[in-house]
Amino acid sequence: MDFDVWLPTANPFATPDYLAAVARECEARSVATLWVGEHAVSFEHYASSYPYAENGAMPLPPGSGLLEPWTTLAFLAACTSRVRLGTAMCLLPQRNPVYCAKEVATVDWLSGGRVDFGVGVGWLREESEAVGVPWPGRGARTDEYLEVLRTLWCEDPSSFHGRHYDLPACSMHPKPLQDPHPPVHVGGESTAALRRVARRGQGWHTFNRAPEDLPEVLGRLDELLAEEGRRRAEVRITVSPYFKPLDPDAVARYAEAGADAVSAMVFALSAEDVPAAFEALEPCLARAAAC
Repeated sequence: MDFDVWLPTANPFATPDYLAAVARECEARSVATLWVGEHAVSFEHYASSYPYAENGAMPLPPGSGLLEPWTTLAFLAACTSRVRLGTAMCLLPQRNPVYCAKEVATVDWLSGGRVDFGVGVGWLREESEAVGVPWPGRGARTDEYLEVLRTLWCEDPSSFHGRHYDLPACSMHPKPLQDPHPPVHVGGESTAALRRVARRGQGWHTFNRAPEDLPEVLGRLDELLAEEGRRRAEVRITVSPYFKPLDPDAVARYAEAGADAVSAMVFALSAEDVPAAFEALEPCLARAAAC
């Protein structure tokens, strides 16, 4: 089983030195994929409920925010040569799909074909409204935008005509290095998210899920994949325990439950603290390699 790292890129901790230190540790310790998240803005008060905390609040201190993911991954690409680089998750319906396709292709090009494109529909209605994107219909918008990205990555000229986006015939270069395109990992726990995996995904990325909660949902995913003429072997199952406990025994139980990768969160407050944070994860990394 692969061992990944999910990196909170919140300021003031995510300095250039901090990111470079994380990149060095990932390379040295055979971490498979380094994931970063996305939120363009945050709010002191909001009505939306954060799905991965019992109190419905995102654990982001006041005055803090996440770095923009594709800029961050470009920086990390320059600091690495082996580890894969992914978004968990890129909030696709909030973005212009042409610029998003360009950003993903550029980082794939600059990294030598190491991008994993993780997408989600988002949970924070207030953020969607702040960037001028209607909240209703975000799932259908995501599906259309994935088709816009696919045609820009794989066809020349590219075009798309849908309800939410109209792309006239045009060309985008460079294309991604990966053939036919960077793997698409879908985030989310809903049936709609699982259907999106079955239709379009090369991966499913689930957060805050315990090992014992994995087999049932994978059974549902198997049924949806079968409806599309696909098998689970075509999909990478990545589990981020998030704030749930992670130890070598838990890693083994995730593997037994059907996970292909476990993605551990790194906790460090400075570049100097990064080696110790990775040293604490070493027993889990070794257990994953043995699974």
